[in-house]
Amino acid sequence: MVTEALARLAGERVDHRFKGLPPDAEGLTVGELVAQRRNLFTDSFATPVLALSAERLEHNLALMETYATRHGLAFAPHGKTSMAPQLFQRQIERGAWGITLAVPHQVRVARAFGIERIFVANELVDPAALKWISAELDADPRFRFICYVDSVRGVELMDAALRGAARPLDVVVELAAGEGARTGVRTEAECAAVADAVAASATLRLVGVAGYEGEVPQADPERVHAWLRRLVALAADFDKAGRFAGLDEVVVSAGGSAWFDAVADVFAEIPELSVPVLKLLRSGAYVSHDDGHYRKITPFNRVPEEGALEPAFRLWAQVVSRPSPEQAFANAGKRDAAYDLDLPFAQVVRRDGAERPATGVSVTGLSDQHAWLRTAPEADLEVGDWLGLGLSHPCTSFDKWQLIPVAEADGTVVDYIRTFF
Repeated sequence: MVTEALARLAGERVDHRFKGLPPDAEGLTVGELVAQRRNLFTDSFATPVLALSAERLEHNLALMETYATRHGLAFAPHGKTSMAPQLFQRQIERGAWGITLAVPHQVRVARAFGIERIFVANELVDPAALKWISAELDADPRFRFICYVDSVRGVELMDAALRGAARPLDVVVELAAGEGARTGVRTEAECAAVADAVAASATLRLVGVAGYEGEVPQADPERVHAWLRRLVALAADFDKAGRFAGLDEVVVSAGGSAWFDAVADVFAEIPELSVPVLKLLRSGAYVSHDDGHYRKITPFNRVPEEGALEPAFRLWAQVVSRPSPEQAFANAGKRDAAYDLDLPFAQVVRRDGAERPATGVSVTGLSDQHAWLRTAPEADLEVGDWLGLGLSHPCTSFDKWQLIPVAEADGTVVDYIRTFF
């Protein structure tokens, strides 16, 4: 099923829906365009165009596979970052246990491409979505689905929506990262009450505990480690109370992209429980990494001996106006580039086939379709130049592009990544 679904992507026709692609590729299938191995810079791609580095993408996939294996962690990378089934499949081929998602639409995308293990880091209370997921579970014995519960009311709503299901829906109690954090149960006593509600339901099965350490207030290593130890202690207390009786394994899950080193540290301390523990890490931004937010906060900055992720995105824009020596404008803006955490970073300039650092060029603002550029006296920038921009925050970079070229270092495009947002 996975192979067939991905093959259908290769059969999709290239047309006006996909920005940045060569106009003369109209009517080709994606597979036919891949086979042409066009060059990003010389074979009619139009600006703006977002590209992924083939080499850096492969490096990041391999590094996190190695990291998870080294630390004895199962890995369910968060798919909401890319919403790209081709990347989901590559992550699974690189040893991922499954894919983490956030909302029902994303689950439908993953299931359409044959993903058999899905962890939803959210409490689901929508009856239509729950009934659809239940039908998927009943129809496919290989499908494993887990989601959060964080309230007695939520358990009641889920139970009501799932009445008549042949298979129970597996849930984990979400422990909040602290007062004022996002979702999750605030105290251990309330966690027990939610677990009791699950035990009393006819349609849910408690399989573990989870949370998101990235929401720890004023997060620093000490606070994050302390919260993770609370999560581990909650799992141990639930096990001691017999809440996991009859299971083959207990799920303990955490791990965003900023603190997975702390997760590895604390999950290594999980005591022996009555059944084996699935230590499930959920970091997702690693797949492309970035040149801003995640470059600053990646745990590999704290543990450089473990390796380093590489930013795989580059947005290519073209200089379309040079009204003064101090100012220029490129043809990429908010419709094309992430800007919620940082503005794009001017990295390189291409002119007449030669590439050089974008010395003296900085992005000072974005309009819908323009990047505002400040140019220092040393900046060598002309109308018509291609400007390569680094981006910050993968999750709001992927979502602006439906079909993303994957280019090798010399510009040869070897694949196209389809996204579903």
